[in-house]
Parts: sequence; C-alpha cells; structure tokens
Amino acid sequence: MFTGIIEELGEITNLVSEKENMHITVRSSVSSELKIDQSLAHNGVCLTVVALAEDTHTVTAIKETIDKSNFGELKVGDKINLERAMKLGSRLDGHIVQGHVDQIGRCTSVQETDGSWFYTFAYDEKYNNITIEKGSVTINGASLTVVDSKKNSFGVAIIPYTYEHTNFHSFKINDTVNLEFDVIGKYVARLQQL
Repeated sequence: MFTGIIEELGEITNLVSEKENMHITVRSSVSSELKIDQSLAHNGVCLTVVALAEDTHTVTAIKETIDKSNFGELKVGDKINLERAMKLGSRLDGHIVQGHVDQIGRCTSVQETDGSWFYTFAYDEKYNNITIEKGSVTINGASLTVVDSKKNSFGVAIIPYTYEHTNFHSFKINDTVNLEFDVIGKYVARLQQL
C-alpha cells in the first residue's frame, strides 16, 4: 500500500527485455536503502526489487503490467516517480493507493496559471473507470484531487512543489500517464453493477 506522496525522482539507466518481461534499472538516492523483495511504486506501479547495485535497483514488469501501463514507452534517461510502501502507524498524507494501475491516460492540456499548473487527462471509457469532483486519483503514482470531472476526462491542479519534485514538469500534450482510480470509488461502482 502507498499514499501517492512521491518520495524521489529516479532515472532509468537500463531496460532489458526477457521474453515478455521487462527488467527496469533505476538510479535514485533511495536505491541504496532498499532490499531484495521490497515493494516500491514506479510511476504508480507496485513492483518488487529483484537486484541492487551501489545507487541503482532493478525491478521486473510482466506483460500484464506493460499492457496496462505506459511502461512500453519507457526509455533510458526517463525520470520516474518513486514511492516506498507506507509504514503502519504513519500519517496517511495522500490517499489509499494500491500501486495497481487501472489504465493509461493521455495528457490533453497543460496550462500554466499564475504560480501553478492545470493538466487535463482523457482516458478510454471501455474500462468503466470514473472520477468525481474533489475525489482522488493517482497519476504516475502521485495522489491528486480531481477538478473538472467529466465522462472519460478530468483535470488536476499542480502546485510548484509537485511540479518540481515529480515528472509532471516533463508532461506534454499526448504524453501517456499511468492512472489508478480511487479504490473506494471502484468498489462502489462495482456494487452498483450487481
């Protein structure tokens, strides 16, 4: 479980395909503090650490993960949002995040306003995911509040700290992002279908 509060911005140093899997090596200041078998969110995707070096760690994404996320578009040098699993007894600063990406979204608008940024994202309706006004959503692992919720699109407002300390500063129109919709909202939507 995660909170969606990004801890570190890592850099991808190596990508290796093995059959349908992808091994992703990331350099970060938290890599040296990790251990094998530890869960870590990478752009919102919960992955297990499988190898460690001095200042890097390696995780493996399977085909299901690659198909549901934007990992198929990753390149060496890309910046990736990192968050270690939350500790029981700590404050929950974001919202409950599982690290299970529901689908990708596409950035449709980036507007710099007076001291902040407003982003709009669209997503495919075939997965029946929803947002609600002032509800929570996770974009590349960052816990954010939904603004301007519409069918298959929504906006978020980003403060300067988030802009500078996550990979939001690199988003351009048509870039893809990993979306995890609010887990409570997903259960409510599912119950209404029964």
